[in-house]
Amino acid sequence: MNSARHLIVSFVLAFMILIIGTLGYMMIEGWDFMDSLYMTVITVSTVGYGEVRQVDYPGRIFTILIVLTGVGFSVYVAGAVVQFMVEGQIRQIMGRRRLDQKLRRLKNHYIICGYGRIGRVLVRNLRRNIPNLVVIDNNPNLISVMEEDGVLYISGDATEESTLIKAGIEKAQGLVSALATDTNNVFLVLTARQLNPDLDIIARAGRDRSKDKLEAAGATTVESPYEVGALRMAQRILRPKVTSFLDFALSAKRQDILMEELPVSPESSLANLTLKDSGIRQRYNLIVIAIEKATGEMLFNPSFEAVIAAGDTLIAVGEEPNLHSLAGDLNPGG
Repeated sequence: MNSARHLIVSFVLAFMILIIGTLGYMMIEGWDFMDSLYMTVITVSTVGYGEVRQVDYPGRIFTILIVLTGVGFSVYVAGAVVQFMVEGQIRQIMGRRRLDQKLRRLKNHYIICGYGRIGRVLVRNLRRNIPNLVVIDNNPNLISVMEEDGVLYISGDATEESTLIKAGIEKAQGLVSALATDTNNVFLVLTARQLNPDLDIIARAGRDRSKDKLEAAGATTVESPYEVGALRMAQRILRPKVTSFLDFALSAKRQDILMEELPVSPESSLANLTLKDSGIRQRYNLIVIAIEKATGEMLFNPSFEAVIAAGDTLIAVGEEPNLHSLAGDLNPGG
């Protein structure tokens, strides 16, 4: 029986003892309700105020039983209350300790700073492919939300160096700055870049004029949710079929058809082959819609004569198992 249930049982027993004692004095001694209740309370609590009225022989025997029951009950209630308080604190301490141990073991993870509307949706979509995520937020009201969502979190100020170090920024692969204000995001990006010069930093910009500041502070990529949302709405009006296809291909709810980016390593057996000779379409039943060259050049709808070189990234569409198979062949050591 857990501590919460112990506490509930204690209150139920207390009510039952009060009812039994009150009814007992009313039936045995013929007292009214208030005198019977008062006598029961001072007897159970053993405060020693003295008898309300003269008690007859049967009433004394009943009082002895109430006293013995009250003493045992008092011990039980005290133990239940202490257990409830202590176990709650122990669970909180042990839970925080387990989180800290997980944080110390993390590497090549992503740190999400801010668990508001954008941060929470972002984490929900990333967790499917990136299990190692750490959330930082200084709003104490969001602690229960993060615990309910089952995310690894730190309750603290993301702009503080100590908080970022605790989140393992020196071993992290990337950081997303999604704080409420552009000023905080600029300061966070600047601090994070100083702590880890190789970190991939994606920052949220609320205003267009903040983009240059975030890039100057060290952000790898700057995104404006309002700009992206407006552009998406415009595309929905201008190109509804294309938008529907992208929704279909990129939806996190879909398990059959996905769009994925697949890096090519020098050890791949497909490196330095043309798309025609690679047999990707025939062997994996996938469509390569673009190739990003190592130089950053993007080849959309590449021809069959396009060469797959080491360092390239293929963007392919198809079923998830086939994408995993091709990813293994393109990057055997990954």
